[in-house]
Amino acid sequence: MISNDPLTHAELEALRRYDTCTIANAIETFNVRPRTAGFLSAQVRCVFPALGVMLGYAVTSRCRASKKTESTYSRHGWWDAVAAGRKPRVAVIQDVDDPPVGAFWGEVQTNIHRALGCVGCVTNGGVRDLNEVEPLGFHYYAGSVMVSHAYIDMIDFGTPVSIGGVEIVTGDLVHADRHGVQTIPLQIARDIPAACERIIAKEHVVISLCQSSDFSLEKLKQVQA
Repeated sequence: MISNDPLTHAELEALRRYDTCTIANAIETFNVRPRTAGFLSAQVRCVFPALGVMLGYAVTSRCRASKKTESTYSRHGWWDAVAAGRKPRVAVIQDVDDPPVGAFWGEVQTNIHRALGCVGCVTNGGVRDLNEVEPLGFHYYAGSVMVSHAYIDMIDFGTPVSIGGVEIVTGDLVHADRHGVQTIPLQIARDIPAACERIIAKEHVVISLCQSSDFSLEKLKQVQA
């Protein structure tokens, strides 16, 4: 039975134990989406790979920086929306400029969103202030590193966004590490750790054989029949 209840702390920690590649393999076993779907393209890269796995629920918005405009969004409203999201939170911001020309994310925005319960961000746009942000343990997944924020401003929030070929909506479960970013379908999230363990056990048989002094092509064919 599909549950829309937020995952418990223990359930989230169970997912955080696995890297994105193992999670992706596990998702494939449930056949809930095509194998080409659900993960962001190489357009979005991990800026701080040493921080390990990022896991949280998306809170979405859109921004632009290419020209000066009168802001149409409520900054306080955005903060309210972030604070109302499920914990842990990931700010997912689509930069609508093509190509992006300014960085929404820097030391100030990171400290604000970190205080609001965000563990990191995902954007096709830019990030900066890397020396100040990395020690905070705040994850950056971004399209580029930029010097300036230019005319950066938010357009709206709470609507679906498209980043790296994937549509993400507020409430989606986002899992990321040095390999990239993916979403975990909520209807199978609780079953993913067990699937990961089955995959790890199966792979261990092959890897152990390949590293063994008893390796032979015939034995490889047997375990990979």
